[in-house]
Amino acid sequence: MWYVVQVRTGMEEEIKTQCDRVIDGQILQRCFIPYYKSLKKYEGEWHIEQKILFPGYLFVITENVEGLYMELKKVLGLTKLIGMGKDILPLSENEITFLKLCGKSEMIVDISVGVIEHGALHILKGPLKGLERCVKKIDRHKRKAYIEVEIAGEIKKTQVGLEVIEKE
Repeated sequence: MWYVVQVRTGMEEEIKTQCDRVIDGQILQRCFIPYYKSLKKYEGEWHIEQKILFPGYLFVITENVEGLYMELKKVLGLTKLIGMGKDILPLSENEITFLKLCGKSEMIVDISVGVIEHGALHILKGPLKGLERCVKKIDRHKRKAYIEVEIAGEIKKTQVGLEVIEKE
C-alpha cells in the first residue's frame, strides 16, 4: 500500500534519507519524493531544473502500516502519516495510477508539450497527455502548468513543466 507522510517543507530530502537509514527494510519497501522537470531561462538560455512535485510530502510503500507508524517515531522532523482523523489511509488506486503515469518508476514528471487551439489546451506528448482536465492555469512565459490533483483524499495544487509550442 502507498501512504503519504507530511514533513516540514524543505526537509523532504533529509527526512527521506533518515527513513531509508533507520526504518527496517522488512517494513519500508520504498520511500520516495516525486519531482517535476521545468524550464528556466537564465544567462540567455533555457535550462532544465528539477523541483519537488508536492513540497512538504514524502511517499512510502509498505504492507505493514502499524509497523511503519512505530518506525517513523525514530525519524526526526516528521509530522504525520496522512489520513482521516486517527485512521491512516492508503492512497487510492486512481492516486497511485496518477503518480505512476506522471513520474514512471523514477518518479520524475517530464515536461509536457502542447498547443492551445480555440482556447483549449491539447497536450501532444508528455505525462499530462490525457490529463488536460487537471490543468487549471498555464504560464507560457515560465513554461509551467498549474494543476490540481487528489492526493490522500485532498485536492493538492502543484505545478509541472509545460511548453506550449503553438497558440491559435
